[in-house]
Amino acid sequence: MAFFIALALLVLFLLWLVGLYNRLVRARNEVRNAWSQIDVQLKRRWDLIPNLVETVKGYMQHERETLEAVTRARQQAISISGDVAARAQAENILSQTLRSLFAVAENYPDLKANQNFLALQEELTSTENKIAFARQYYNDAVLRLNNLIQMFPSNLIASQFHFTPEVFFQLEAAEERRRPEVKF
Repeated sequence: MAFFIALALLVLFLLWLVGLYNRLVRARNEVRNAWSQIDVQLKRRWDLIPNLVETVKGYMQHERETLEAVTRARQQAISISGDVAARAQAENILSQTLRSLFAVAENYPDLKANQNFLALQEELTSTENKIAFARQYYNDAVLRLNNLIQMFPSNLIASQFHFTPEVFFQLEAAEERRRPEVKF
């Protein structure tokens, strides 16, 4: 009788370990899925930028530096792969250059009235919103995985099977952390 009780406890313990391992795997896969969603939206933004630059070029002859900065930032963002922190930094630089492009575009009334420019600006704004939602989902998934990896008793299983904490996708620029001012 004691043998069967011990066997039942051992089976329950093994089932618990398997369940815990499966939760860790599910959390890691969720992080990978969330990153791929960010990647899809970033690629969409990268595809929109050359069209935007071409549309703006004709109007902004004197703003060559701004256009070149956007193009350089796009190329840099495309060329980085793998490391989340490096990708986040490159994407933050690209976001800053796009903001400066739109700020400069405010000085060109003909450009602001151009339907192609307006459509591209709207598409880019929509894509930026999707990127923000994808970043939030990714960071939530990273939080869940990192909690599992660091909390007892799942940390014991995580260390045995070499689960490692993931990096959050964070804003680098101080001005992006600032609360926007609303003036009437």
